Amino acid sequence: MQLLRLVAHHIKVGVPLPFGVRSEDAKLLLACGQVVASEAQLEALLDRGAYADVEEIKAWQRALQEAAQGQKPQRQLTLFDHWAQMNRRLDQLLRSLGRGDDFPALVDAFVGEFIALVDRDPDVAIYGSIRQDPRRLAEYGVAHALHTALAGQLMARRAGWAEERVETLVRAALTMNVATLDLQGALAVQGERPTTAQLAQIRAHPQQAVDRLRAAGVCDEAWLQTVLEHHEQPGGGGYPQGLGEVCEAAVALRLADVFLAKISLRTGRVPLSMQEAAKQLFQQSGGSPLAAALIKEYGIYPPGDFVRLASGELAVVTRRGPSAHAPMVAAITDRAGLPTVRTTPRDTAQPGYQIAGRATDLQLVLRVVPERLYGLVG
Repeated sequence: MQLLRLVAHHIKVGVPLPFGVRSEDAKLLLACGQVVASEAQLEALLDRGAYADVEEIKAWQRALQEAAQGQKPQRQLTLFDHWAQMNRRLDQLLRSLGRGDDFPALVDAFVGEFIALVDRDPDVAIYGSIRQDPRRLAEYGVAHALHTALAGQLMARRAGWAEERVETLVRAALTMNVATLDLQGALAVQGERPTTAQLAQIRAHPQQAVDRLRAAGVCDEAWLQTVLEHHEQPGGGGYPQGLGEVCEAAVALRLADVFLAKISLRTGRVPLSMQEAAKQLFQQSGGSPLAAALIKEYGIYPPGDFVRLASGELAVVTRRGPSAHAPMVAAITDRAGLPTVRTTPRDTAQPGYQIAGRATDLQLVLRVVPERLYGLVG
């Protein structure tokens, strides 16, 4: 394989890569189709030394020449597109474990992009974790890892953790279920309690994940300990070891994991409302400051929540407001509850538009693309 060192014009931020990006010794860093999420990440990649197979570069250039005539401008990707890509890329990354690539380096690169994408718009990130697509339950394992990492990042930041600890928590969240990806999807779809065999897999998965991560070259003990202990409970009663003392990062990861499970849709099970999930989490954690930090980040009515306004309109929460009780929303019906062609922004702190309660017709929400709610399309 002949490699060509890449320069800035070869890679565009926010646009899927047309070729694989490799290190100087030809190890794959970013696969074709993955996205460089920020200028900072691009600069770091180029400073480190980024290369591509000369044959892949030539194929890309030929495709550009062939498409030059009559090609329509490419639609600019939205943040929702980036999150969809992030979900697909995490699936590819986790399934690449043990295939010989530099897995720790690939995870580090992914974590950097992930944190940057959350920081670009936390409200959009939260929206994705609340408004999950019931038609994609089979992909629950990857989506849950992504959403748990998001919750962990927000919680740890609010709790004042150093950025290095935040990154370790995100790594652990993304990889905690690497041994049970398909099982997670099966459990979300099957609509019944786990079988005896499935329960055995569940109890074994923290140790199995650590074993697989070590075999793939992960030597960060804080990362590995967080994964191993994320189902343990302070005082005992958890698994796989029934520890009495649990590291703080594992406690944080378990809280984020449990919280996202409570508000996620499964076949045969309606997700808890944010209010009920927050109440249960706080009580079950014994009033943990970490649980309080997570609850405050999501708020009483988080982005993605479906609510009924005092005006009679039904609306989807789009942004958290200065007050936990008064977020910004996008009305998707008129005052009579009939769907509208365009969504209308509403400030629920204004008289006449206060939140009167939660709405339940989730099929109505599924018919509205999130870009409309955020004013990105007409």
